Amino acid sequence: MGFKTDIEIAQENTPLKITEIARMAGIDEKYIELYGNYKAKIDYSFLKDNADKPDGKLILVTAINPTPAGEGKTTTTVGLADGLRKIGKNVMVALREPSLGPVFGVKGGAAGGGYAQVVPMEDINLHFTGDFHAIGAANNLLAAMLDNHIQQGNALGIDPKQITWKRAVDMNDRQLRNIVDGLGGKANGVPREDGFDITVASEVMAILCLASDITDLKARLGRIIVGYTYAGKPVTAHDLKAEGAMAALLKDALKPNLVQTLEHTPALVHGGPFANIAHGCNSVTATRMALKLGDYTVTEAGFGADLGAEKFLDIKCRMTGLKPSAVVVVATVRALKHHGGAAKDALNTEDLEALKAGLPNLLQHVDNIKNVYGLPCVVAINEFPTDTPAELKLVEDECRKLGVNVALSEVWAKGGEGGIKLAEEVVRLCEEPNDFRFSYELTGSIEEKLETICKRVYHADGVMLTPNAKKQAAKLTEDGFAGMPICVAKTQYSFSDDAALLGAPKGFTVTVRNLKVSAGAGFIVALTGDIMTMPGLPKSPAAERIDVDENGKISGLF
Repeated sequence: MGFKTDIEIAQENTPLKITEIARMAGIDEKYIELYGNYKAKIDYSFLKDNADKPDGKLILVTAINPTPAGEGKTTTTVGLADGLRKIGKNVMVALREPSLGPVFGVKGGAAGGGYAQVVPMEDINLHFTGDFHAIGAANNLLAAMLDNHIQQGNALGIDPKQITWKRAVDMNDRQLRNIVDGLGGKANGVPREDGFDITVASEVMAILCLASDITDLKARLGRIIVGYTYAGKPVTAHDLKAEGAMAALLKDALKPNLVQTLEHTPALVHGGPFANIAHGCNSVTATRMALKLGDYTVTEAGFGADLGAEKFLDIKCRMTGLKPSAVVVVATVRALKHHGGAAKDALNTEDLEALKAGLPNLLQHVDNIKNVYGLPCVVAINEFPTDTPAELKLVEDECRKLGVNVALSEVWAKGGEGGIKLAEEVVRLCEEPNDFRFSYELTGSIEEKLETICKRVYHADGVMLTPNAKKQAAKLTEDGFAGMPICVAKTQYSFSDDAALLGAPKGFTVTVRNLKVSAGAGFIVALTGDIMTMPGLPKSPAAERIDVDENGKISGLF
């Protein structure tokens, strides 16, 4: 029997009208703005009007370091929410919006898979409600105002060689990483080196996802540093009088998007900074709304727990006062065998040796969640038909030694029904003692905070700053930014800054080559390894297989 593709499963499903989903979620229609029949935005005044309502419990779904074998984090998140609903719980799911770059590139979309998906998946993966276009437009308005200021006499004395603000487009386009613009003579701008980031790496994305309301959004946009004067003084978007117009472009993008799972569980899909270069979580507005609407909110953070969960806990929770009640760490037997050195084409055969060698990756993530962050934790094994009983037992036995239960998740094949075991364990964990703490304190120098993250979360021997990064750390400290949390940009494939070091490597040092402040988002970005803020397309991009028929029906998304 051939498996149905995700898009075939999604297109066979009959969704409920979004007004019906809103009613089930308890959202009064006065807060709903319809985008067709199956998508809606929820006005942020909902949060003001429901401020006194108690919050539900927050469940974070994270994972081992990703491998080409796939982990299924979004699939598990959606299936867990459906599973909680199956056991009679009032539940909301809060997810990130996919970026067009990966949809047309390697990774594919991000709306779950199999029978655990959010729909309409084609809309969610393509333009959705236009949030990312608005973010790109706000980013590029600031870039245009910056260059125009220099062209019109440069009253602020901005040094064109010290401009840090880039343009943005939501596409994987390596051609735009490094460009020279402003060519063509005096009337056409000031020639300078420039470049593009992918929209999800823009600070505007991080700001939108951390802003609590329009006023906060505007204040944060105003604090963005776009470059430095000849005298070395930071220049902000506020200095360019840009934040009002930027906020006007973003006023609708700030409203969370309501959709549904295949089983009609209400889902908020909103915002999506990359987790290897930004903070990797859906918007604070969406999470807060979900907590007011459901007794349980299931949310995810990008990539492995060393990136997504670390940033969710150390940045998002710290800035907002959110506190998770339980954490789910997703793994697959196949991915663990890959971490243990098994070749990609051999992952379907039983290999207890490779599995044993790869298990430390999972165990280190679990140990971090339990002992560094003090949170109750369960391992969800996203089941594949090729997993053998012996392999599953080995994973269970090793996790039990750490005092953590393993739940087999069959949501890809069975939807919510396959998530019941996981749901029951999560409900149990939500009542466990919770000793939540951050992995580092904000006091201490930039270097000390980096050292703590590298040692406690990545299990490195330490951190090394290049001479350039040391200079930047001194400048950021002098400019008054040393008290901010740190957002580490590093490879998602390893605990280390070297993508090839799989499993749970030891005896390595993390090299930080660049430090820059995201003053509006409120954190310092530390770039390690060769992290790209503008990805490229692969030799055979997914875009080659995507099509649309004469009735407007899309195929080939995956």
